[in-house]
Amino acid sequence: MNCWTVLKKGSLATSIEPFKAAGYIYYFMNDQEEHAPVLIFTYGNPSRGDDALGPVMFDLLEKYRQETDRLNGIDILTDFQLQIEHAVDLEQRECAVFIDASASCLAPYAFHKLQPQQDDSYTTHAMSPAAVLAVYRQINQQQPPPSYILTIRGYKFGLGQAITEQAKKNLDQGFKFIKRLLETNIEDWGKEEKSLRY
Repeated sequence: MNCWTVLKKGSLATSIEPFKAAGYIYYFMNDQEEHAPVLIFTYGNPSRGDDALGPVMFDLLEKYRQETDRLNGIDILTDFQLQIEHAVDLEQRECAVFIDASASCLAPYAFHKLQPQQDDSYTTHAMSPAAVLAVYRQINQQQPPPSYILTIRGYKFGLGQAITEQAKKNLDQGFKFIKRLLETNIEDWGKEEKSLRY
């Protein structure tokens, strides 16, 4: 998972399947600029039941982009887990949203703002979003861009399990929420945390 590739729309590298099979992390970069103002980062293990909610959200958002062309100015990135090098992906951003499955949040989903924090994951290979923000702050000697997390309630995370039916329903609600969120001004996302939970 230490290999990188950037896939730009309109380039020859349009199929992500060979990269996914090889364990690459990959971008769908905005056509007009190298770093779009907004980053959406989904993560999770597709082979562990409801932990696949993050990667499936990635697929939904990319399909939505292709069908509607309504996600201009947004880059989408996905991976199995967050690592220290992902702090670099926050550079030149106005805002970021992390999307993950959760075994403990209220159903169908929860949304809140993140703060940089060196938690217990800070020195591990699988980091929390707050720890990634802390790495960004340490590297750049400045605050990271405003960042939020959307957690979608999952129930079973066993290896080889399929996504549960209830988790699929929660994912649908979360997908509707993120679409509404992305249509609002970034300055108002703090209000979304309180007023657009469902």
